[in-house]
Amino acid sequence: MRNDLAIQVQGLGKRYRIGAKQEPYGTLRDTLAGWAAAPFRALRAHGRSDARRAAREFWALKDVSFEVRRGEAVGVIGRNGAGKSTLLKTLSRITEPTAGYADITGRVGSLLEVGTGFHPELTGRENIYLNGAILGMRRTEIARKFDEIVAFSEVERFIETPVKYYSSGMYLRLAFSVAAHLEPEILLVDEVLAVGDMAFQQKCMGKMGDVAAEGRTVLFVSHNLGAIKELCRTCIVLKDGGVGFHGSAVDGVVFYSRDAQGAHNVNRGTHWTQVRVNGVIAALTPAVGGGEPFVIEARLDVQESFAEGRFKCRLDDAAGNTLVHHVTDLKRLELTELGRGEYCVRIEFPSLWLTPGIYTLYFKLTGSRATGEEKFYKSERVMLNVTGRAGGQGRAVLNPPLRWTLAPEAPHE
Repeated sequence: MRNDLAIQVQGLGKRYRIGAKQEPYGTLRDTLAGWAAAPFRALRAHGRSDARRAAREFWALKDVSFEVRRGEAVGVIGRNGAGKSTLLKTLSRITEPTAGYADITGRVGSLLEVGTGFHPELTGRENIYLNGAILGMRRTEIARKFDEIVAFSEVERFIETPVKYYSSGMYLRLAFSVAAHLEPEILLVDEVLAVGDMAFQQKCMGKMGDVAAEGRTVLFVSHNLGAIKELCRTCIVLKDGGVGFHGSAVDGVVFYSRDAQGAHNVNRGTHWTQVRVNGVIAALTPAVGGGEPFVIEARLDVQESFAEGRFKCRLDDAAGNTLVHHVTDLKRLELTELGRGEYCVRIEFPSLWLTPGIYTLYFKLTGSRATGEEKFYKSERVMLNVTGRAGGQGRAVLNPPLRWTLAPEAPHE
């Protein structure tokens, strides 16, 4: 393994047996009894198929090979079931590979599930020291970082409370803070950040950026393509358990978007495709200025005619609050019916003066067929990155350019 590499994966594979019976842990008495009964079980099994033979094999990872240099921030993306979490568990030595190998040079800190590595009966303070010891750190090193860890996690009031009483958000904040602050040379982060609120996610993204800037290696699994582009220069796209793409993060997001869109459209009826914001593919998390108008376009493939149809567009903020909910129908669009074919749907948004942050929007078509049955067709959610300055009040939803004046009032005579 070269000296400039932090991770080297070669021919990595992980196989699971679907339907195989999981044997429970037994006592010594059970083991001795099993030995005694083994010959009789063999006779009974002769002539009939064994349940284990019927178990199907499933390769969560197959022939995965890649290299990660020291100090590199690499994003890992892919559809559900592509093998992302299995890959990180294998790199973390939680899961034993079936084939191939993964060489890792350096101290590894991982955050794969909420509270991974925490003992529920121990307090937050005790778990910080426990995790530090697992990473091979001395007690003095942990003590030096302790106050910073607690301040970042925002659980100061509960640091002496057993973590089994923590909420999932508290668990996550402390787990991430420990993983990021105890100076691992390699940081592996799965999609657990989705549990936190937007403010905490931004805080974590900033911390992971700091970790990468300090020359440490980050492997980041996420469905947030905007976060992948923001944090990582390199991207690995997993497809059906293998590496479908390995290159720049921007090109990887485009590859994933096109691949996912192609799979999304197979054997489907009426559906939405090719959503763009100001001409930019939606999967790239387009950026728009908070005080600028923008245009959303999407293609609608209609596979069956509708006598009536209603279109809805909805825009939500990071907290899930609906900011825009606009509905129109075929009559307003000067159509008597929605026939089979391809349509371009275009919505022009005025300047909304939104506070900078991440927002989501989607389209929805509600169609009524001749039988009176209603059908619903919803597009994928589009992440919109609103840029600009917060104007001094980060909690506000709107940030309009208000004009202030201050003038002395003329004295009354």
